[in-house]
Amino acid sequence: MWQRWWLQWRDWWLEANLWMQLIAGVLALVVLVLVGLSFYWSRPPEPFDVLEKARAETGQTDPVVGAATTAALIGVVETLLDKPGGYLRNDRLPPGLLLDNMPNWEFGVLVQVRDLAKSLRNDFSRSQTQSLEDKDLAFAEPQFNVDASSWLIPRPEKEYRKGVDALKRYLARLSDPSQQQAQFYARADNLEDWLGVVEKRLGSLSQRLSASVGRPRLNTDLAGDSAAQQSTVAPQQVNVQTPWLEIDDVFFEARGSCWALLEFLKAVDRDFGSVLEKKNARVSLRQIIRELEPTQDPIWSPMILNGTGFGLTANHSLVMASYISRANAAVIDLRDLLDRG
Repeated sequence: MWQRWWLQWRDWWLEANLWMQLIAGVLALVVLVLVGLSFYWSRPPEPFDVLEKARAETGQTDPVVGAATTAALIGVVETLLDKPGGYLRNDRLPPGLLLDNMPNWEFGVLVQVRDLAKSLRNDFSRSQTQSLEDKDLAFAEPQFNVDASSWLIPRPEKEYRKGVDALKRYLARLSDPSQQQAQFYARADNLEDWLGVVEKRLGSLSQRLSASVGRPRLNTDLAGDSAAQQSTVAPQQVNVQTPWLEIDDVFFEARGSCWALLEFLKAVDRDFGSVLEKKNARVSLRQIIRELEPTQDPIWSPMILNGTGFGLTANHSLVMASYISRANAAVIDLRDLLDRG
């Protein structure tokens, strides 16, 4: 069969005129370039050193408290925008339009960026509930909530860069001893509040990843409170399964979310060092980091497999769910330490 096709193509090529050959050659070259760019743009970026990023942004050898967390947020957004291919989720032309995995990776990163930017504005930079919010953080946080898929007005890339510029202004004031309005409060309650959001994100990702195989789930929405109510009646058992075409979307969203979270946790390890040492909780934070690191291991399969739990083929979603569930359990333990210690 292949021999017959090859002979037919050869005969056509020999009989075609020069213009037809030229057009066919250009089209073949365009396809090869697009395929090559697709593979290159789909490679996830390497992690960066949050302490070196903080030193570069502040010009200080020993950056002030809060500089590492703010610099990590800046670095993650800049990586999102400046990686090979740039920001791809809103692309309307090939090869970005044809890519699937990297845009979902970007959305996972963006969710973590939005959560930390909100916590930075509402918790980390404020001493109490009645204190004024920082002007630059108040400007930056909404910029990261622009529709990630918008491609004309507003353009996410432009709005996200405005948010980065505002974060840099805040960081500059934070590092200036004469600018006392800019503060970062490394307190146990602030850290616990942000970790509460992280816990919910990881729990949701773990459930969505586990739903790749589909299985009945008992309704535990009102468990633990005999007086609890909900808006509408729900069945006692529901079948939860991720649609087949969305399995790899959820996988790469989780992979991107964990990539960003790893950078943020490394920054927290530095900025909240004294708090963690006092609570004897630093090892717990580092255990979370260790549990999340395997989520970034290279993928050797050409596609995300969806075998059954003990089947002949792997199920990459269940493997990712296992790592995330272990990290989530460690987050719960860390929050308990911060609350009790």
